[in-house]
Amino acid sequence: MTAVPLGPIVPEAIRPLPAFEHHAGKAVTLEPLSARHVDDLWEAAQAADVSWAYLKYGPFPTKDDMAAHVTRITGLEQQPFFVVIPASSGKAEGWASFCDISPADAAIEIGSIWLSPRLQRTRAATEAIFLMMRHAFALGYHRVVWRCNALNAASMRAARRFGFTYEGMWRGDGIVKGRRRDTAWFSIVEPEWPAQRALFEAWLDDSNFDAEGGALKRLSLSI
Repeated sequence: MTAVPLGPIVPEAIRPLPAFEHHAGKAVTLEPLSARHVDDLWEAAQAADVSWAYLKYGPFPTKDDMAAHVTRITGLEQQPFFVVIPASSGKAEGWASFCDISPADAAIEIGSIWLSPRLQRTRAATEAIFLMMRHAFALGYHRVVWRCNALNAASMRAARRFGFTYEGMWRGDGIVKGRRRDTAWFSIVEPEWPAQRALFEAWLDDSNFDAEGGALKRLSLSI
């Protein structure tokens, strides 16, 4: 019989859905999203309409509209949302979720990310993504996905900066706010994670930041 090429054997394992629990780092804490965060989130969203441009929702005309959206997405077991609380303010300034979760395929996505302008490109934002990646691999997932609108240059740069590998583009993948969307796909897989984790931890270490909180070295994990 002619041998056919097959992928590596993956041992059977139970991979739980991410739980609604806190994840604490040095510069940031992730908490399960709830209605009590709305006041902080609404404050962070002021004069930040452009930050919603590539998401399916937002900006919200009123705080009540934001509160209604938070109610809709709170407590979803298949897409748990977490608020991002930088230690510098102690207030919720953004959110992110685990989504498109497939325990049987050991695949999970970090997505539906909204970060207020004052949180973007900060140590806290970077550590928030790191905490989510670390948790996903700790739960036994082998593939962590990042996808975004192919026109979202900031998200594309962030994916590469965080060590995700570009896989390609799905053309005409959807319609968002009445506009056609091409979706760029990125991933990091389990064999890559130990080295990427070490680079993250070195960059996040206190020794890499000056007295004003600025990073002394750039983070670039893309392989």
